Amino acid sequence: MNQRIKVEKTLTIDKPAEELYRFWHNFENLPSFTKHLKDVKVYNDKRSHWITSGPLGTSLEWDADIIEDRPNELISWTSVEGADIANSGYVRFKPTLNDRGTEVKVVTEYNPPGGAIGDAIAKLFGEAPEQQLGDDLRRFKMLMETGEIATTEGQPKGHD
Repeated sequence: MNQRIKVEKTLTIDKPAEELYRFWHNFENLPSFTKHLKDVKVYNDKRSHWITSGPLGTSLEWDADIIEDRPNELISWTSVEGADIANSGYVRFKPTLNDRGTEVKVVTEYNPPGGAIGDAIAKLFGEAPEQQLGDDLRRFKMLMETGEIATTEGQPKGHD
């Protein structure tokens, strides 16, 4: 039985939709703020190749096609046949009503490797998809608003 998982998150970023869309649409930028995404190679204006970290140290790869592209508004995609992880989704950029930034909404659907069991194992190791997407969007916000992503790496840890 294939269990399709749908995850969606929305965040407001204090930048114009055009700037956010332009950065995101250059898919090779995405690993800079997406923790599990290792690499993206763009083949042409429609197709790209994605490599991400999978559960238990594995790598997952797939090609994806853009199925709708509305400049400064929306990018939607779907993986092509033969993907290690079948997935689809979209990112929408919508200026806020008070013109104080842009609402960025990401919706993604996928079949987890190993089905429901694989999803349960991933969650045991702290890989809940809702948390991942939320963390990735917060890093995108930091990067776009400040030019960098705050991190605690290299800082001393507290003692128990």
